[in-house]
Amino acid sequence: MPLTLDLSTGDLAGTRLAVSPLSETVSGLQTLAGCWGRARHEHWTRWAAAELAARPLDLRLTWPLLVTGRASWPQFLLPAPARAASTIDEALAAMCRTTPGEVRRSLHGVFGDRLPGPAQALADDPAAGLRAIAAELRQAHDRLIAPHWGRLRAVLDADIAYRAKQWADGGAGRLFTDLHARLNWHDGRLVLDGDNRPSPGRPVGGLVLSPVVLGPPWVMIKLHTTTQTTIRYPARGSGALWTADERRPAGHAVRLLGRRRAELLEALRSPATTTDLAEALHVSPSAVSQHLRVLRDNGLVTGQRSGRTVRYRTTEQGIHLLSPGSPTHQHPEARPVSDPTTEAQM
Repeated sequence: MPLTLDLSTGDLAGTRLAVSPLSETVSGLQTLAGCWGRARHEHWTRWAAAELAARPLDLRLTWPLLVTGRASWPQFLLPAPARAASTIDEALAAMCRTTPGEVRRSLHGVFGDRLPGPAQALADDPAAGLRAIAAELRQAHDRLIAPHWGRLRAVLDADIAYRAKQWADGGAGRLFTDLHARLNWHDGRLVLDGDNRPSPGRPVGGLVLSPVVLGPPWVMIKLHTTTQTTIRYPARGSGALWTADERRPAGHAVRLLGRRRAELLEALRSPATTTDLAEALHVSPSAVSQHLRVLRDNGLVTGQRSGRTVRYRTTEQGIHLLSPGSPTHQHPEARPVSDPTTEAQM
């Protein structure tokens, strides 16, 4: 039987979307360990491996708990985000609030009666152990996640905005079924095909939907939780994140847009800010802004504001233009996009 969650009206009313930097940190470490294949997030993995080869991290307590060689790992290490965009410090503080009883129950649930050394040390003194693990995870975040957080956050925020629109347009049915092909919604039940764990019935503490970039290509539902039931799913645009500034736009896009604008359009398959683009493409923010204005006026990119930040992304029309088989490429009468200014040099 597939894993099934029975959602009441109250559960649906309390369902929320949230981003977690701790989730990316945990998933990043598991990606480095090859938990879902060496090729997953290959560009980031190569960068992180080189970073750690030059200056290793001390993860003597955390690594054996996250990389267990088993089907599960202690879920208290990743509490549900308390709000839409929790900080790494808020997340680690929530982890440290896990009670000793919850720590020991989770450890025995994963490892059985005979705990390995690091797990036993944590069970003997949960409070001190959690503080030490929090310090290790904070260092892992600062070294491996923080340098890329701007780009990661752009992808995550864009996913949240997309899911919110799906929810508004089509209700819970469209929201849930669009998260992943294996996740289905029917008659008040959320069903995850291929997951044969015993179904818990109602979600614990409500339901939190959290996109992940540095994770596996499948849905992860956290059941044995100390906070709230969390569904972590692959964020839209994850695959394009690390290669967006390396891909070369097709020749027809260059002819229609000019090389610099075509490069921007290609890079924005994964959402980014003006600053992100300037850094990735080694150009000035003012030149990026000018080109973005032209692309946006012609419906090829769109901007999503989050606080003081605007994150841009290629529209469906822009993707269609970049595709080698697009009608624009096939029609010789296609003309360059309208631009009232002379193209700036980048």
